[in-house]
Amino acid sequence: MPASMPAAVFVEALVEEGLVVVETDGWRMRNRNHVGPWGPVHGVMIHHTVTKGTANSIRICRDGYAGLPGPLCHGVIAKDGRVHLVGYGRTNHAGSGDDDVLRAVIAEKKLPADDEANTDGNRHFYGFECVNLGDGKDPWPAAQLEAVEMAAAAVSRVHRWGPLSTIGHLEWQPGKIDPRGFSMDSMRARISERLGDGPGKPTPPVRPPFPGRAAFGPGKSSPGVELLGRQLVKRGFGKHYRVGPSPQWGEADRLNVRDFQRAHAQLRSDADGYPGPLTWHLLFS
Repeated sequence: MPASMPAAVFVEALVEEGLVVVETDGWRMRNRNHVGPWGPVHGVMIHHTVTKGTANSIRICRDGYAGLPGPLCHGVIAKDGRVHLVGYGRTNHAGSGDDDVLRAVIAEKKLPADDEANTDGNRHFYGFECVNLGDGKDPWPAAQLEAVEMAAAAVSRVHRWGPLSTIGHLEWQPGKIDPRGFSMDSMRARISERLGDGPGKPTPPVRPPFPGRAAFGPGKSSPGVELLGRQLVKRGFGKHYRVGPSPQWGEADRLNVRDFQRAHAQLRSDADGYPGPLTWHLLFS
């Protein structure tokens, strides 16, 4: 049975896909696991928030509201395309839905009509809430739609799912209308194209493997330290070097890494100058 990916793999998958990810405090441990299981996971579910404003939407999706405690999803996709992570594990986003739909998702077949609410969806789906009023008038900017596509594709790559593993809330639970403003068939077509390997598909860059946190720090010396330094210079974050990168870790390396971390929203809260997996992935993106 498909186990959910660790939180660290989840955020790295989103970043690898090219998304700008913003981590809210404590998101990795915020969940509803105490009320029921999380997994096996079988797909990705897309929603709209029925709220206005990024900060307000994040707050509601993180904390919930009377009668429905948070988190209400794993990630909030803002209109500018940024993905704000608010929880990980079981979240209150899917509710009860149709077991025939779940079977179709698992088999990656055409979805039947959702006419029952007899199966726990919070257990089986990753959930992304998209900031939109859901009134059919609130626009869906191109950056936001692309982020929906990228987020679903990122999760699908890890689990080796196809586009039919991504569904809308309206296809799962009777009476739901979200997401409203674009069709899930059109979104699945976009996801299919992104996951495909057809002619003209750009080849993803080959990134050097992260050598581990222990490779960096006072007294450390390795080719990985020099590789890090050269990439920092290439990306425009080498101002603290007086001579240039070398295999020997120094304070200039730490300061340059810190500058790079401070320049990225998803790294800013932990900008200590020591590279972790996310810093490494972003640096070599």
